[in-house]
Amino acid sequence: MSKTYAGARLRRLREERRLGQAELARMLAISPSYLNQMEHDARPLTVPVLLRLTEVFGVDPGFFSERDTTRMVADLREALAGEVEAGRVSAADLAELASRMPAVAGVLLDLGRRGHALAERLAEAAEGRGAAPPPDAPRSPHEEIREFFYRRQNYLHETDLAAEELARTIGLRPGEVLRTLSARLADRHGVRVATGGDALHQYDAGDRILRLGGQLRPGQQAFRMATQLALLEHADGISALASEDYDEGSTVWSLARIGIANYFAAALILPYRDFHAAAEEVRYDIERLTDRFGLGYETVCHRLSTLQRPRLRGVPFSFVRVDRAGNMSKRQSATAFHFSRAGGTCPLWNVYEAFASPGRIHVQIAAMPDGRRYLWTARTVTRHRGGWGEPGKTFAIGLGCEIRHASRLVYSDGLDLDNAAAATPIGMGCRVCERLDCPQRSVPPLGRPLAVDENRSTFVPYAVREPGAG
Repeated sequence: MSKTYAGARLRRLREERRLGQAELARMLAISPSYLNQMEHDARPLTVPVLLRLTEVFGVDPGFFSERDTTRMVADLREALAGEVEAGRVSAADLAELASRMPAVAGVLLDLGRRGHALAERLAEAAEGRGAAPPPDAPRSPHEEIREFFYRRQNYLHETDLAAEELARTIGLRPGEVLRTLSARLADRHGVRVATGGDALHQYDAGDRILRLGGQLRPGQQAFRMATQLALLEHADGISALASEDYDEGSTVWSLARIGIANYFAAALILPYRDFHAAAEEVRYDIERLTDRFGLGYETVCHRLSTLQRPRLRGVPFSFVRVDRAGNMSKRQSATAFHFSRAGGTCPLWNVYEAFASPGRIHVQIAAMPDGRRYLWTARTVTRHRGGWGEPGKTFAIGLGCEIRHASRLVYSDGLDLDNAAAATPIGMGCRVCERLDCPQRSVPPLGRPLAVDENRSTFVPYAVREPGAG
């Protein structure tokens, strides 16, 4: 069995919990000198210590695996694409940095992303399409929120517990959700629920009226009502959690509050223990779960991606929502799966195949360039605002897990999970993908000189020179 060295991650977890080496050593039943050696990669993590670490910190053992750096390395390749292409940084350098100094890697990621944003805004200004950019261009607020949830493995423990306790207190049951939520809003907060208006929802704090769009289905109405309950009953806790990462009153802080309230809403109408038990019972059959709880496909998929409660974990899923043009409007992950921030995700991924057969679930075993394999399900969802002639919205909803968890899913039945050759090779987007022999590639690979020969053509659109070739 290969040895696991994860000193940087161990040290960072300890510091985040504000524990001294001596204190953590006592909790792990080892000596402080032994812990110090592990934090400096002088000694590997043993199985007994690894198991105790998962109990102390409430993390999956895979957190300490070297493969957990996959997403960080892919992010670095994307953010530092210019340096990789120029040969100033190699893939081995990035892997070493992500593994040994994740905090430094995170700073470089921020700098690289700001550089890209700055270059784009400069180009717009030069073409007369925008104002000159500020000297410091940070990530977009929505990108910040995605990172907020990724840092927490898409699971908010205290928020989840509070929502589950509220569901128990008000006696929330499938089939009675709308009535129960409406009664709680009225009896506890004096809020009346009405329908009508152009907005999906609008809360008038002065008149104590929550207006829900007439086009919302019952499950969507329940979600909006649950979100308003979260903001009314747990405003302080929501604000405190948002303030852990962002300045109070800022745009990203306000977005974080909305994101946390939405999380609370999903955890309220789909309480953790009941939903986890049902998911395990039906082997994560999404359509059976939507029927049982009376909620939409996207809501159920999103909730499945949050089942990471310590000692009661579900399958760790990655969740994505994509439109026909390949734009990701949602992406959350309890795994190390990498979603490209630059757009243009892999066209071989089955989330795009879903648009060809609307309403049908597509299943795919996909392999990333690092060899890690995933089982992905994908299905379209469509929303309409009004009647005939009104524009609607269609998305593909993808839900995927590592192949080691696939046997727990009904969608794995009949698939050869052990045959690596049966997997479809995909990447994180043509711009940063390492697959040199992909015939679907739309741009040249980073850091590799092209083999341009007017006397020869290849099926692969961008042939590269082999190292040392003239």
